[in-house]
Amino acid sequence: MADGQQNKDLVLAPGEFAYVLETSKGTVITYVGPNVQGMGANQVPVVWDNNGRKFTHSDLTAAKQQFVNVPEGSYVVLEAPASGPNVHPSEGSNNTNMPELNFGRRINVPGPAQFALWPRQFARVLPGHQLRSNEFLVARVYNDEQAIANWDAAVMRPQTLPVSGEEQQVQRQVISRGITRPDHLTVGQLLIIKGTDVSFYIPPTGIEVISDNNSYVRRAVTLERLEFCVLLGEDGNKRFVTGPDVVFPKPTETFVDVGGEVKFKAIELTPISGIYVKVIADYQDTDGDHKAGDELFITGKDQAIYYPRPEHSLIEYDGRKIHHAIALPEGEGRYVLDRISGDIKLVNGPKMLLSDPRSKVVVRRILGQNAVKLIYPNNAQALKINAELEAISREIPAGEYFTKEAADRVLLRSPAVKDTVTTSNFAAESFQRGTRYTPPRTITLDTKYDGAVRVDIWTGYAVLITDSTGNRRVVVGPQTILLEYDENLASMELSTGTPKDTKEKISTVYLRVLNNRVSDKVIVETSDLCKVALTLSYRVNFEGDDHERWFAVENYVKFLTDHLRSLIRNIGRQHGVEKFYRDAINIVRDAVLGVQQDGHRSGRSFNENGMRIYDVEVLDVKVENAEIDRMLVGAQHKAFEATLKVAEAERELGNTKRIELARRGTIKERATTIKLEKKVETMAVADTLGVNIAKIEADAESQKERNKSDIAKQQALDKISKAEIAREKRVRDEELRVARVVIEQALARIKGETDEFVRRTVAVSPEMIVALQAFGDKDLVEKAAKAMAPLAILGGTSIIDVLNKLLEGTPLKAVVESLGTRDGSQQRVTERSTLR
Repeated sequence: MADGQQNKDLVLAPGEFAYVLETSKGTVITYVGPNVQGMGANQVPVVWDNNGRKFTHSDLTAAKQQFVNVPEGSYVVLEAPASGPNVHPSEGSNNTNMPELNFGRRINVPGPAQFALWPRQFARVLPGHQLRSNEFLVARVYNDEQAIANWDAAVMRPQTLPVSGEEQQVQRQVISRGITRPDHLTVGQLLIIKGTDVSFYIPPTGIEVISDNNSYVRRAVTLERLEFCVLLGEDGNKRFVTGPDVVFPKPTETFVDVGGEVKFKAIELTPISGIYVKVIADYQDTDGDHKAGDELFITGKDQAIYYPRPEHSLIEYDGRKIHHAIALPEGEGRYVLDRISGDIKLVNGPKMLLSDPRSKVVVRRILGQNAVKLIYPNNAQALKINAELEAISREIPAGEYFTKEAADRVLLRSPAVKDTVTTSNFAAESFQRGTRYTPPRTITLDTKYDGAVRVDIWTGYAVLITDSTGNRRVVVGPQTILLEYDENLASMELSTGTPKDTKEKISTVYLRVLNNRVSDKVIVETSDLCKVALTLSYRVNFEGDDHERWFAVENYVKFLTDHLRSLIRNIGRQHGVEKFYRDAINIVRDAVLGVQQDGHRSGRSFNENGMRIYDVEVLDVKVENAEIDRMLVGAQHKAFEATLKVAEAERELGNTKRIELARRGTIKERATTIKLEKKVETMAVADTLGVNIAKIEADAESQKERNKSDIAKQQALDKISKAEIAREKRVRDEELRVARVVIEQALARIKGETDEFVRRTVAVSPEMIVALQAFGDKDLVEKAAKAMAPLAILGGTSIIDVLNKLLEGTPLKAVVESLGTRDGSQQRVTERSTLR
């Protein structure tokens, strides 16, 4: 240990641990946080290198290690697990007594868990394996005893699937209860953990999950309808599974992969297609017994959809798996060879020819060159095709008959197919066979050119057809015609090369009537005896309804060039070399096509054969005299230089004009902008003033309306108050009237009673009379007081005053006056009594 690391403290936080080597003893101590340990001179921090299986010295920082953290849903593979109670080092302590480790063994510990490691232990944390119903795991037994003992410790969640329909109240449906414990396991045995059994899996101790390209979960093959897959076992046997299905391989099987595909489409057959099958193993089906070596030709009539089976091997001919019928239209036919007898028969159309490859094969015929020349006179294409077919037939191996596939194989330069057994991209057993046979004593001919002579006339071309009686007709393409027995195509000879005064000619039967192009070279002598060479290209069409007139001139190319040479030479003598050299294109086009009018030129027509030149191109103009040519070029250079200077001055003038115009425009636009700003400000002030006036007018109008509302409200209140006062007066008047009536009635009653009493007491003594009279007056006054109490209250006066007013001029007035002279207490008593 370096001197700088001595006497330093090893500080471990919670969740950290470190190994320290005691150099004096050779032991390794495990320090687990939270912990602080001073490092002595004989202590060295170390780390365990699991790959090198040794301890390596380290510094204090690098020696710190994190706890093994196993989250929920994961598991850890722990190598060299500890025995005894101290399975893991204790936290916050110095673990000097290391337990015995089981080296060479490993255990699987599901999470959640967190712990430190003893020295020489190694842990690998893996996520739990989640499986869909079409996924699986491949597991291997590395300890059969531990696997059986810990089988129930495995984490296996049963797979569930959603349901619908009548069982919608059940949100999910359990489709499996997990994996049952096997009766027997052996070391190295492979197990398939299917997603249809478990949705989550953590293996127990003794079993490990094998990865495939860094992925543990593998995808099963989901087959749709009309699909199948092939599984190859370790014993060499194949298993064919057809869809719809989810296919899981057995532990000893692998999917057959062909070109990156593991599932394949079934062969769809129709009544006019079939497959050739070889039986490679005995089997029995609804058609009976089939022995190894039998050959079958299965068509869509027998089986519309064909799935391969282990007892079948497809026989391919030149790479073909499916044999299709050949369409034979009416008027055509094919030659069919009987492979057993060697006979060749002609099969005529119309028919869909589906030959049985077990005994029949379609062959081709090839014609000799002389026969082609006779049937297709002057037809270079037919000669070329027939020559190629003859060359191909010579390259086909001896004994192999001529077929389209054999010809294609030769053209592609691929070797002849031999009789071999291979595996095709169909993933089924197959044979590939060549087409060798012992040919009969006949010639192999091609039927392509049998029958009537066929002529294809392309777009823009025409041919003249003549017969033995002198009849003529012209056919314009695009058309395909069949010649009568005595009909021939009229040929013509056309001049070639440039110029067209050479003797080179070509023979052809095709006249190009649209967008024809004729090139020529003309030497023109100008008025100043200078020769100029012109290279020209004419665009020619043949026009008119009389098509036979197109063929009136045998060599229309020579006829055209001779006529135009004379015309152009005559025009050239009318101009000097400088002008002609400068304006050669316009001069030639005006001479040949006519002067341009309204943007169009009339062109030049030839009445002899209906030919019209609608355009001419001057490809090159060259002065024959080199010195004159140099002078003309120099003059053009000077003129061009002067033109450039003038153009430069004009550009400068134009730029100056544009700059000044832009400046004037800028000033004008600025003035317009200032004027617009002032106008906008004025409008803004006017708008503000209008808004303020409108606010004032609105406030005044609002105040006016409020005043009107207040006046109306006061008027209404006045009317209400007057009505209330009148109503109250009427109520009081009515009450007073009622009170008077009551008093009058009381007085009348009292008077009657008094008179009656007087009559009865006539005989009473004067003293008694006085006493009785006083008593009667008192009683009368009391009753009157009771009756007059409401009036006194309403009038705001005393009862005595009311009585005095009512009894004015009556004998009772004196009684009332005598009552008014009593003391206040007696009066209040009387008033209270009266009020009661």
